[in-house]
Amino acid sequence: MAGASVKVAVRVRPFNSREIGKESKCIIQMTGNTTTISHPKQAKDVKSFNFDYSYWSHTSPEDVNYASQMQVYKDIGEEMLLHAFEGYNVCIFAYGQTGAGKSYTMMGKQDVKDQQGIIPLLCEDLFRKISDNTDNSMSYSVEVSYMEIYCERVRDLLNPKNKGNLRVREHPLMGPYVEDLSKLAVTSYNDIQDLMDSGNKARTVAATNMNETSSRSHAVFNIIFTQKRHDAETDNTSEKVSKISLVDLAGSERADSTGAKGTRLKEGANINKSLTTLGKVISALAEMDSGPNKNKKKKKAESFIPYRDSVLTWLLRENLGGNSRTAMVAALSPADINYDETLSTLRYADRAKQIRCNAVINEDPNNRLVRELKDEVSRLKDLLYAQGLGDIIEMTNAMTGMSPSPSLSALSSRAGSIASLHDRIMFSPGSEEAIERLKETEKIIAELNETWEEKLRKTEAIRMEREALLAEMGVAMREDGGTVGVFSPKKTPHLVNLNEDPLMSECLLYYIKDGMTRVGRLDASKHQDIGLSGHFIQDEHCTFTSSTGPTGETAVVLEPCEGAETYVNGKRVTEPTVLRSGNRIILGKSHVFRFNHPAQARAERERTPCAETPSEPVDWAFAQRELLEKQGIDMKQEMEQRLQELEDQYRREREEANNLLEQQRLDYESKLEALQKQVDRCHPEASEEDEEAEEEVQWTERERELAEWSFRKWKGYQFTSLRDLLWGNAIFLKEANAISVELKKKVQFQFVLLTDTLYSPLPPDFLPPEATQDREKMHFPRTIVAVEVQDQKNGATHYWTLEKLRQRLDLMREMYDRAADVPNTATEECENAMTGGDPFYDRFPWFRLVGRAFVYLSNLLYPVPLVHRVAIVSEKGEVKGFLRVAVQAISADEEAPDYGSGVRQSGTAKISFEDQQYERFQSESCSAGLSRTGISQEELRIVEGEGQNAEVGPSADEVNNNTAGTDELENPLKACLDGASEATLEHLRIGNVFTFRVTVLQASSISAEYADIFCQFNFIHRHDEAFSTEPLKNTGRGPPLGFYHVQNIAVEVTKSFVDYIKTQPVVFEVFGHYQKQPFLPLCKDVMSPLRPCRRQFPQVMPLSKPVPATKLKAMARPQAGPCHCKYDLMVFFEICELEATGEYIPAVVDHRGGMPCHGTFLLHQGLQRRVAVTIVHESGGDVEWRDVRELVVGRLRNTPEADETIMDPNILSLNILSAGYVKPLLDDRQFLDSDMPRTFYRFEAAWDSSMHNSLLLNRVTPYGEKIYMTLSAYLEMENCTQPAVLTKDICMVFYSRDTKLSATRSIRNLFGTGSLRAADGNRVTGVYEVSLCYLADAGSPGMQRRRRRVLDTSVAYVRGEENLAGWRPRSDSLILDHQWELEKLSLLQDVEKTKHYLLLREKLESTLLMGQESLQCGTSEDLCESPKPCEVDQEASCSSEITTERQRELAAKCLRLLTHSFNREYSHVCVSASESKISEMSVTMLKDSPSTYALNTITPSSTCPSLVDGSYITADLRLPRPRPRADTQQEAAEAKAPVNGASDAKPATRRFVPDIQEIRVSPIVSKKGYLHFLEPNTNGWVKRFVTVRRPYVYIYNSERDTVERAILNLSSAQVEYSEDQQAMLKTPNTFAVCTEHRGILLQAANEKEMHDWLYAFNPLLAGTIRSKLSRRRAGQMKM
Repeated sequence: MAGASVKVAVRVRPFNSREIGKESKCIIQMTGNTTTISHPKQAKDVKSFNFDYSYWSHTSPEDVNYASQMQVYKDIGEEMLLHAFEGYNVCIFAYGQTGAGKSYTMMGKQDVKDQQGIIPLLCEDLFRKISDNTDNSMSYSVEVSYMEIYCERVRDLLNPKNKGNLRVREHPLMGPYVEDLSKLAVTSYNDIQDLMDSGNKARTVAATNMNETSSRSHAVFNIIFTQKRHDAETDNTSEKVSKISLVDLAGSERADSTGAKGTRLKEGANINKSLTTLGKVISALAEMDSGPNKNKKKKKAESFIPYRDSVLTWLLRENLGGNSRTAMVAALSPADINYDETLSTLRYADRAKQIRCNAVINEDPNNRLVRELKDEVSRLKDLLYAQGLGDIIEMTNAMTGMSPSPSLSALSSRAGSIASLHDRIMFSPGSEEAIERLKETEKIIAELNETWEEKLRKTEAIRMEREALLAEMGVAMREDGGTVGVFSPKKTPHLVNLNEDPLMSECLLYYIKDGMTRVGRLDASKHQDIGLSGHFIQDEHCTFTSSTGPTGETAVVLEPCEGAETYVNGKRVTEPTVLRSGNRIILGKSHVFRFNHPAQARAERERTPCAETPSEPVDWAFAQRELLEKQGIDMKQEMEQRLQELEDQYRREREEANNLLEQQRLDYESKLEALQKQVDRCHPEASEEDEEAEEEVQWTERERELAEWSFRKWKGYQFTSLRDLLWGNAIFLKEANAISVELKKKVQFQFVLLTDTLYSPLPPDFLPPEATQDREKMHFPRTIVAVEVQDQKNGATHYWTLEKLRQRLDLMREMYDRAADVPNTATEECENAMTGGDPFYDRFPWFRLVGRAFVYLSNLLYPVPLVHRVAIVSEKGEVKGFLRVAVQAISADEEAPDYGSGVRQSGTAKISFEDQQYERFQSESCSAGLSRTGISQEELRIVEGEGQNAEVGPSADEVNNNTAGTDELENPLKACLDGASEATLEHLRIGNVFTFRVTVLQASSISAEYADIFCQFNFIHRHDEAFSTEPLKNTGRGPPLGFYHVQNIAVEVTKSFVDYIKTQPVVFEVFGHYQKQPFLPLCKDVMSPLRPCRRQFPQVMPLSKPVPATKLKAMARPQAGPCHCKYDLMVFFEICELEATGEYIPAVVDHRGGMPCHGTFLLHQGLQRRVAVTIVHESGGDVEWRDVRELVVGRLRNTPEADETIMDPNILSLNILSAGYVKPLLDDRQFLDSDMPRTFYRFEAAWDSSMHNSLLLNRVTPYGEKIYMTLSAYLEMENCTQPAVLTKDICMVFYSRDTKLSATRSIRNLFGTGSLRAADGNRVTGVYEVSLCYLADAGSPGMQRRRRRVLDTSVAYVRGEENLAGWRPRSDSLILDHQWELEKLSLLQDVEKTKHYLLLREKLESTLLMGQESLQCGTSEDLCESPKPCEVDQEASCSSEITTERQRELAAKCLRLLTHSFNREYSHVCVSASESKISEMSVTMLKDSPSTYALNTITPSSTCPSLVDGSYITADLRLPRPRPRADTQQEAAEAKAPVNGASDAKPATRRFVPDIQEIRVSPIVSKKGYLHFLEPNTNGWVKRFVTVRRPYVYIYNSERDTVERAILNLSSAQVEYSEDQQAMLKTPNTFAVCTEHRGILLQAANEKEMHDWLYAFNPLLAGTIRSKLSRRRAGQMKM
């Protein structure tokens, strides 16, 4: 029977009521053992399957082909029962979808005679065969167990006590089994039937759409059938045990078919999980047992069979491809609506056909083992007889069978026999080993044949020996003999030990037996009853004599031996002493005991029942103190005397230190006075001269503007002050969170920054009084530190001031102290009564602010109606939805039309605009940043200060650009609006009543967490007068919310009103009732913000700090001053391994996406390695590498994050093998290196990973785990005060030494064309920025401020901090994130303003045909050329002059372009260009539209200010020229000094502070694809693959290239585009990128690609170009 396949049968059932109701059609046909299924929609799609049995049960029993329950049993059940009697394991399981008839086939209907299933029929047949047995030597026993597997939990169906989840364990011999599963013995079929009924009632059954009584669990019915045969001749009994497993699986189902929801859906998921795992196991077994490679790698294939993925397959492991005879019944549904499920079941069964099971007969293992061992004994004896050593066997048997007390002659004869036996064995090769194996085998047989009684006797003997040994060691056992420990006996006198450590006291107990008990050393010549050790313990130390007196009392006498130190109650004894219970006995110097006499103590208590207990416990300290007192030593007096001596010594030393400190102070004061006198003598009139010099300086207007700008900018910095507040108050925040956690308050506190902006105005109570008074003097919005209170109980968020936090913290402390005294049940009830409210919670309004929107009223200047769609923006800069608002001017007597019942009409509201009130608001708003008139955009970013270069100063052009040109750039129509004549504002005459209408139309895309939505609006300076709509129900779905609220407003026109509608918006605030939701929802708002937030970026590995150097001395890092220069570094890291050829080859690197270190090194275990680092950067005189001082590796871990607070003992300094400048490899050499080669600096070091002594490096890395290591290189640079540190985190995976690793695993490389060399991509690239800064002036105020120590309270410990689970108060990162939010709010405000003016311009162009000419003039010429608004007649009069000026400007720029030639790279183009071409080009450009003039040059700093860290770039940008590194006047003077002065004068050596910072690669890819680069020397184009991850551009050789070959930093580069340049060079679709070191010309495939690339490189430049192109096309269409 071994090696047979699984029997597979399929059975189709009749239609059920659901299928009949849907008029289903039968799609199953059966012919013999062939089953055919037809597609219900494609008649030709027919699939056939062959099985062992195909049962047609679709029709009624009258059908000839109908397969009944009895037929199924006879084919499958009887065969399996026969195998069970033969001794095999048997399994039958049913599989199919829900309602296919599995349970009917397995269980059937018990009450109907002919419809019983396989399980009851098999059980009944089993007992029938047992009862028919007539062989008296045979006996049978049957045990049953019944369990269900529900949601991956095992439950016992036969034992009501086992209600919980039973554990599934695995035994090395028995295999998987269920722990504590009840096995019940049965003697008849009726017993099984009763157990089966009770188990079926307890089984989990639920209704689904497919079956009303659907089994929701897998049921496993096990029968353990044992057959015993007694052999009368050998008196031996053999057993055969068969396990019959009958399995009814839960239905395989689809959620949409069953209609499962909630718990049913979760059940279905667990059912499908176990059935999917069963399918995987069956597929794996089928693949292993089929195909041509059946025997190849069979062992490896078996190890990957996923038995353990579910409980079901784990328990059925032996039945699936193991030691079992298995049959499967697949139940089918005949309906066409279940086609997919039925076809899946047929395929399932077809795969199961191919499984082969290796079944064996399960006989008694002991009997089999004894039989095999006897055969082994016979074989060994035959071997010895064949070698002529048969007498040795007989002699050995005789010797082992001798009497235990032989006579002297017998012993001598035995010795002689042994001697001769040894000689014979020595001369017989292999006989010694055979005899040893023979003895070992006979010993095993003896152990197996040992009876149970003999084993019990042997166990009892061992227990007695153990008790005796423990008693000798002083460890007693309880009288029951079952527990080891120290238990005081009730009658026997004994000793217990006393120890200095209380935990070690009374741990040893020594009985004093009747008679004499000897005490001495363990190694004494005479046996001692109590063995002790120590220097002062004699061989025979003392004796205890226990005797019973005439009255029955037991007395114990202690008699010390001669010379033995023995103390009783602190007094040394030399004569026999009678002991009393409780006496302290000291033997030697260190052994202290207490004598206990239970009977004596009991008698004492009876005589004196009211005796007081001793006030001091009798322990080791008491015994020692008693000993010292008896010897005349007063410990207390000695301690007081010693303490007095220490106090006197401390007093003397303190006086000496104070005297020395005072003397030093006097010395320093005298030195300072002397120095001050010396300075006064040298410069007696310095201060007066300085004052006079300051008075004589006359500033120009430009210098004064620059000074004012700088002062406002500097005064706006709050980085340091905010950081001080965050660090100083962190301890209060931490304590509040700790108390909240301990009191189980669902409140969390965290720092937040609030800035007074349009979208997030500060409440008045958040500003301190002095800040309110100084508001008029401030030129920037104020930022304050507040506390964000997240009320998770009510789903609310509040903001507290720091002062309020401290006040509430006092109340929290009181509540915390009171909570320890008041019971928990009464705490919450009396909170409000005792404190007047819970300090953790605040009241929150019913309606909460959703966001704000702004609508400008400029269209009222030209009475045209406008419908705005404005964004509703929250205080965090998130777009919460959109609002549609209509604004139009109406006549005073115009009646409101009838809008119908759905529109709410309000009366006309009259509002007065007073000039004084508006001027007061304007002055405040200008100071607070609400109005941007005369204030640069940069001044609004008031939380700057980190990452900005102190030496970067604004020029006059920048000041003018930031102050005068900002409004024109932001408001394209501002000049036109300001230039409108009074004649065009007839309807806005001063004193007239002007009426306009504001209609709130709709709100859309508002989240469903806000239930009731309403909107109110007001003028920005009139918060007291607001107009509100009615609240509307919001579901978050369906059409927008229609407010349709009409409000007419009448205003008496004043100068302030006209200025308001020109510049200021109307504020719309949207409120909603916040429904209680989980506080941090997993799903964000439907509306994505305008710009992706940094927090939404994928998590990257944090930057590690440098590994400390081991050879270099710890140097204090000097303070860095102004930055001299910055360079971008591209660093290649390689780990080379020693190959069999003796060469070091770079290890394979896995470059798949999502790697935390951008690549994983795949290393082999046990090979020698080298670490190679290559630094690539632009060539320049500032960065020169001198040497590598040290290369250290450490921080080994298996997680990306490293705990840098722990001292790493595994830091290893590597031996530097080579270091120096090298030539680049062929693939690394780029077109950039043709005329201006880059610098390549490379160094290598030997790395022996075994020196770390780390388990992570000395083993094969488990699957799914990665090893991380931090590498730091200390590099010495020219003109630097200390080494620069280059740090990189390395990710590694270790494989066995013989593992073959592929060159690359990238999916991108699998489907590409061509091939890459293996070693080419085997490195990891890091991008760094090296900064060389001047040494800071230690005496400058800025340096003193940076040097001051700030108290960081975030590291201080507070009670309960360990319960915060990793929570930390925010500090510097909060300031940077808030800067991002402010920038986002500023951009949103600019976008809304620009949208309004674009909408107004479009409306005016379509409606005001008469004013189109003047409007076009204002939007084209004025916006591009003149920073000041011009009148129409003025523009007409000076047009010729401007045109001539523009001609000169265009010609000058073209000449500069040709002569400059992109930093020498395009000189060949310029030299070949003739003067005629230049003139022709100028004429062509002049003929073109004025909108496409000159060279459109915009730097990334204007579009992304965060890239340049606040440095200001002038508007007039030119292509860079190669220039000396003289960035300041001082450096320029130093550069010219050798020319003007003596030739032998040495230039001054500049000392810099180096700093190397790693730049994390941005996860956002703006664009990637191929571009062509102009190669300078060959004038040809090279094709490279480019990826833009702002602010860097990464250049690869091809798309399959995994290693960056070059990088461009867009933050320090200029992107330039000119159509005239393309026409001149005859290179279409080109643009240029100019860095500080070189200029690069790039060409795209077509015009669309070029604009896409421009948008990726510089979005604002691309937008400007597209806008001008669209305007030009519109003009051409009009012409």
